[in-house]
Amino acid sequence: MRKNYLLTPGPTPLPPQVCEALGRPIIHHRTPQFQAILKEVNEGLKYVFQTTGDCFILTSSGTGAMECAVVNLLSPLDAALIVQAGKFGERWTEICKAYGINTEVIDVEWGKAVSPEEIEKRLKANPRIKAVFTTLCETSTGVTHDIESIGRVVKGTDAVLAVDAISGLGAIDLKTDAWSVDVCISGSQKGLMLPPGLAFISVSKKAWAKINDSKCPKYYFDLKAAKKALDKTDTPFTPAITLVIALNDALRMMRQDGLENIFVRHRKMADATRAAMKALGLELFAPTAASDVVTAVMVPQGIDGEKLVKTMRDTYGVTIAGGQAELKGKVFRIAHMGFIEEFDIIAGISCLEKVLNKMGYKFNLGQGVKAAQEVFNV
Repeated sequence: MRKNYLLTPGPTPLPPQVCEALGRPIIHHRTPQFQAILKEVNEGLKYVFQTTGDCFILTSSGTGAMECAVVNLLSPLDAALIVQAGKFGERWTEICKAYGINTEVIDVEWGKAVSPEEIEKRLKANPRIKAVFTTLCETSTGVTHDIESIGRVVKGTDAVLAVDAISGLGAIDLKTDAWSVDVCISGSQKGLMLPPGLAFISVSKKAWAKINDSKCPKYYFDLKAAKKALDKTDTPFTPAITLVIALNDALRMMRQDGLENIFVRHRKMADATRAAMKALGLELFAPTAASDVVTAVMVPQGIDGEKLVKTMRDTYGVTIAGGQAELKGKVFRIAHMGFIEEFDIIAGISCLEKVLNKMGYKFNLGQGVKAAQEVFNV
């Protein structure tokens, strides 16, 4: 029998309280009992999103919420500005093109953050742009974008700002209202510590004006229908009842811990992970604008990156993530988000050292663990 460690950027480990909630007998969703849960969940989501606006629960992955944002904000042939700085930025473009949106793309080198000044320049050059789509944390590269500065740029225009915070929400700071984020989306299997299956989307007053004018086809993801239901503390379609009940427990935990304490914990785990990588002589893929939810590391010369990830998972039960798309085999990614604590990180680094050593990479055993412990012991 082997204990498994999950250090991937989704799904993330589940707290015992969430596991227990998932095992409770199911209840019917059109009942006062479920309405009471839904009401508490909605308040909890507003706390985590840091918004007073509407928050909607979708039965889908985070990609469903991305599609929901596009089809509700825009009409065919509308212009949208998209930040592509990794695989998930590219997803915004793919969804927009599927609905006939005219896309203007800012291509950012993988491993770098977008310049808010570049967004400002594009918006001034093309005042027809109705929406800016970007990412809080690009998990394919381990980069966090400066949403606060981007929000200041977009706020003064007619465009709305939509942010993919699927991996970042509840792990790193995102002040939806204060930073002028009009549409913020997230998913259940990251910082919110649930299994996959739920997505979330918050909507500002500015965004509602675009939603009311939208001509894109929509049915299941129609936010106007969702709003009618939300005003009655209900959902337009059958929700993922058990996941919503478990979400309530997760949100209670987060409110008890406090957002600022959660952000500090994630920052310390990120600092410890990066200190360990440097102590092992490994190069960070994104040395600047590095995210506090996942660290991307270059695979050392002469080491098979795919075999490294596979061996850690299949032989030792420690699952990290490999590179995606053009980074496949070139980087590995260690996540430090959600229900993860310092000894999970220590175990992951120890396993990485063991496998790298067996694969012939030269370093002093224990250097990474020592560096991480020094960060945790401060």
